[in-house]
Amino acid sequence: MHRFYAEKVLNGQAFLSQEDERHARRVLRLVPGSEAEIIFDGLRYQAMMRNDSVFELGHVLPSTEASLRITLFQGLPKGDKMDFIVQKAVEIGVDRIVPVLMERCVVRLSASDLEKKQARWTRIAREAGKQSGRCLLPEVTLPCQLRGIPALAEKLDACAVPWEEETAMGPLAFCSAHPKLSSLGILIGPEGGISPEEIMLIRPCFEPLTLGPRILRTETAGLVAASVFLSAFGEMEGC
Repeated sequence: MHRFYAEKVLNGQAFLSQEDERHARRVLRLVPGSEAEIIFDGLRYQAMMRNDSVFELGHVLPSTEASLRITLFQGLPKGDKMDFIVQKAVEIGVDRIVPVLMERCVVRLSASDLEKKQARWTRIAREAGKQSGRCLLPEVTLPCQLRGIPALAEKLDACAVPWEEETAMGPLAFCSAHPKLSSLGILIGPEGGISPEEIMLIRPCFEPLTLGPRILRTETAGLVAASVFLSAFGEMEGC
């Protein structure tokens, strides 16, 4: 079923943006009487189209949001890998994505370029959220320096950093040590990995863990870690 994020809801009617209105009418060929899902203010509704931009809201559908709120701190990769990471992290159920500028990041961008990148990633997150039926649109922040991450991490229940030098603690042991998490941070290094100095900087807030004996690419590691934790906390079971 087609899904849309409503611009506003008034008196049981949802109004689409001009862009979504054109897409519904010209691309999807929806007509009055067509059914769709409308997402607004954290709720997902069964709805029926009244005219080009207005849908009549019906009953509320079950939420698709995970109770475990994951923040993915992603070392900024080169090329368009971040596009892929944002898209798939939103589909999996990540709550917030924070691009991080780290020692071994190859990418060097100006402030204006970073703002353009953030706008692009936000658009990608919106489309991925619509496709996957997310009730809440995940936030993609402006890229920040690693030294600013501990202040963000302190607001979360626990934080983990997959690191190839760690061999003892894995995700299941981490979950056993933190059985009642409501929020979790995951830090992933860029292509060159995380330096020992950076591990020392973040270690007061982030617990190193292993994702197994195989080395994962930066665009793979965060998605695997998020999936493992969501599964361990029962977030990938049926409704």
